[in-house]
Amino acid sequence: MAKILPEISSELKDFIAKQKVFFVGTAANEGRVNISPKGMDTFRVIGPNKIVWLNLTGSGNETAAHVIKNNRMTILFCAFEGKPLILRFYGTANIFHKQDETYHDYIHLFPKIVGSRQIIEMNVDMVQTSCGYAVPFMDFKEERTQLKSWSEKQGEERLENYRKEKNALSIDGFETRITGSDKK
Repeated sequence: MAKILPEISSELKDFIAKQKVFFVGTAANEGRVNISPKGMDTFRVIGPNKIVWLNLTGSGNETAAHVIKNNRMTILFCAFEGKPLILRFYGTANIFHKQDETYHDYIHLFPKIVGSRQIIEMNVDMVQTSCGYAVPFMDFKEERTQLKSWSEKQGEERLENYRKEKNALSIDGFETRITGSDKK
């Protein structure tokens, strides 16, 4: 049932382009494991073993803190419609903030989204597919608009203050480097 693949095939890239949600799993060596659902048009395959995704301002910033502490990452896609499939990427990640040059190298890959805060680059060392036979069918209705509306209402200055207050530390107290004052 499960298959291990050396790279992201064009068939899998097409599957990803149709998905409305993906999940990101990270963990530092200590503390809590984090699994975050991600949506909107924020995921790109940029090579057979490399992906990037745009991280938006939210209530927490666990992924950034974990990647700084331990850069391993797992990404999961599930087929909720059509042919059953579970797709996992395993690998290591780097996180780039607005103050990093690499952030600006990648940001053009995504639509302009107010509230964009980081870009995560992942080097995929293993691709795994499995059946997904137990994943239920679910119909996509529409994208939620609350995050976009909230971010636009805040404006960039208030978003930056929000990130300093709410996104600078993980729930376990790990730095996220969101402010730029806690550089590597």
